[in-house]
Amino acid sequence: MSDSEPRMIVITGFMAAGKTTVARALARRLNCEMLDLDETIAEREKRTIPDLINEEGETNFREAETETLREVLEKRAARVVALGGGAWTLSGNRALVAEHDCITVWLDAPFELCWQRITNQNVLRPLALDRKSTHELYLKRRPQYELAQLRIKMAAERSAEEISGEIERALRRESFVKS
Repeated sequence: MSDSEPRMIVITGFMAAGKTTVARALARRLNCEMLDLDETIAEREKRTIPDLINEEGETNFREAETETLREVLEKRAARVVALGGGAWTLSGNRALVAEHDCITVWLDAPFELCWQRITNQNVLRPLALDRKSTHELYLKRRPQYELAQLRIKMAAERSAEEISGEIERALRRESFVKS
């Protein structure tokens, strides 16, 4: 990456935290490209993420996820990248993100907000089959999410525009982006 190229911004957080929606709003605000890693994997594999996990298993899905992340980062396919909920939890993926000097943002959404969104969305989530196991997964992943450089507190009443504005201000305050 040259000094003139802006650093890529990687957004992480638990499933249904709002990563894709906030990434889109942030990309609009920064006037740049945005990419959703799960959407990219689904396009590449020509099937949905739930189908991929159900047919190939989570291990094979994670391998495809890591390979796609590597390609996205190497090609600088977009300035803002929304990860899938589990991508950041793998140390190899965190190392790839660090190797490419990306800025990492954790959307820290309370479990109740995530669970409400999961149950209200008409989307099959193979790793969110019931409340108890999903809450256990949420608690298990939190220590990895905490490794992100910026933490943004999420709340139901906050819009993606408001949150993306907070991220932009934090990026400028921390001198991650030029004013």
